Amino acid sequence: MKLSTKSRYGTRLILDMAHCYDQGAIQLGEIAKRQNISMKYLEQIIRPLKKADYVKSYRGPKGGHRLSKPPEDITVGEIVRLLEGGDTFVNCDKDPESCNRVDSCVTRYIWQEAAAAMFERLASITFADLLSIDKEICKDKLIDFLTLAKNNKDQT
Repeated sequence: MKLSTKSRYGTRLILDMAHCYDQGAIQLGEIAKRQNISMKYLEQIIRPLKKADYVKSYRGPKGGHRLSKPPEDITVGEIVRLLEGGDTFVNCDKDPESCNRVDSCVTRYIWQEAAAAMFERLASITFADLLSIDKEICKDKLIDFLTLAKNNKDQT
């Protein structure tokens, strides 16, 4: 399974906004430059994020966009679920009538289990978790770092 560019870029957008959370509203053009994403594409991505109340927009000379919630209150899973249009890999998962083989299809359960595992993991990672990662941490160690951080948070 591949995540859409909408989810990948949307996650980068939210992370960029989380990084600037205490700085007030940020113009989308600044984010587009920093993230090397087309402004038009970011405008499309930000619409559902605003509608779902993850982002607020402000007009005027100091206008721009800002997260509606602190980074610790937004998970990667929430953003991916919103931008992917749900938390499933196959249509028959949520709409059994869409497939005439639903009663005899064993693979349907594999896709349900895989989607549940993926979204459970993504739901455990907040944007504050991502912000806390030191830039020097090797990407190979990212999952270990997130797991350790999560375990330490659960023990407190």
